[in-house]
Amino acid sequence: MNTGLSANTKAILLLAAPLMAGNRRSKVRFLAAGEYRSLARFLHAHQAEPADLLSSRAEELIDRYDGPVDKSRLKALLDRGFLLSNTVERWQARAIWVMSRADDGYPTILRERLKKDAPVLLFGCGSPGIIRTGGLAIVGSRDAPEPLIEYTSEVASQVAHAGLTVISGAARGVDRAAMVAASKAGGQVVGVLAGDLERTAMNREYRDLLLDERLVLVSPYDPSSRFSVGQAMQRNKVIYGLAEAGLVVNAVVNRGGTWAGAVEQLQKYSGPVFVRSTGEPSDGLDALKHRGAIPWPNPGNAKGIKDVLGSIDSAEAVRTVGEADGLECSMDLPLPGSDVSADRGDAATNYAEEVYRIVRSLAQHICAEPKKASEVARELGVTQPTANAWIKRLVDEGTIEKRARPIRYVAPQKELFGRVPAQQQ
Repeated sequence: MNTGLSANTKAILLLAAPLMAGNRRSKVRFLAAGEYRSLARFLHAHQAEPADLLSSRAEELIDRYDGPVDKSRLKALLDRGFLLSNTVERWQARAIWVMSRADDGYPTILRERLKKDAPVLLFGCGSPGIIRTGGLAIVGSRDAPEPLIEYTSEVASQVAHAGLTVISGAARGVDRAAMVAASKAGGQVVGVLAGDLERTAMNREYRDLLLDERLVLVSPYDPSSRFSVGQAMQRNKVIYGLAEAGLVVNAVVNRGGTWAGAVEQLQKYSGPVFVRSTGEPSDGLDALKHRGAIPWPNPGNAKGIKDVLGSIDSAEAVRTVGEADGLECSMDLPLPGSDVSADRGDAATNYAEEVYRIVRSLAQHICAEPKKASEVARELGVTQPTANAWIKRLVDEGTIEKRARPIRYVAPQKELFGRVPAQQQ
């Protein structure tokens, strides 16, 4: 079964995907999310991974398994190799890829934001690297009035001009307006679908953008599955999870997927949620502010957009590292351009600089041993683009050094142990 997939992804597809290859349908019910999590915990406890269920250890592991899934069902699912081959061949013919949570290419930000709720499988069409770039999620209702569509288009264009990615749900209204405006401005776009990936990927409207590697369509659902309201509600967390922050353009209190997705993000997950703060008043947006949403500061240009997202991402990094190290890290730091109390001093007038000073100190400890850029990003708990920007500045100012073959970053000896005696230099 030479499909080009990792062994872990093959096993996960066999266990947790419907494998809908045209008219062929599996007769065995694939594992639901909770069932797969139970199996994954069992494998972890036995120092195994999904790929081991396709190896010589399979019989031993299944015999020892005592979870809620019947053992005969597990064996029947793992015996779907022929159906998997046919299904993957169908996907490849349509330029559809798949990755699992066990793959290196799986977005770190999604895994860290959603934790156990991160989709075990992601299907997509287009450049998969785009889903690892972070950016701004822009969401709103399908029936938004024209002034809000114009507002959405303006913000999305600013995000694109800032070189950042726009993430949305590809539904009509605000979602599609954000995607269209960002693509017209030359930006990268992620459309998170609640079904119909196979059909949408064949849409002529998207083909040029997909071929130009400026658009990726992604879904946690089988490419042949049809759209459903339930799936739309569930995919909202993926939209937010792929972004550094979300912006809600409009919402109706206690009604619709936009409201439900924003509330879930505010109550359960860590990503910041902004709400539109200009134009027509909205009871829904006011209610989200009472739940912790932040008024969008309307930066007005590409640099302002970068400052807002960079500062928010930095604040998340400081909170994450502070919790891990037992530090007290204030989350009361102001957004760029906001008023600051005089007794905070000049150092507090630039939010990003204040956070960066903390990052500089942490970097010397993180890079006590040579680290890859991805390892630095993971330890700081930020997206790769943010880590790359910090690393470049740290290298430029000499806080850390870049080593080649292989590329690694390390704090210079004098930073760790004091200045090196002259006779040793």
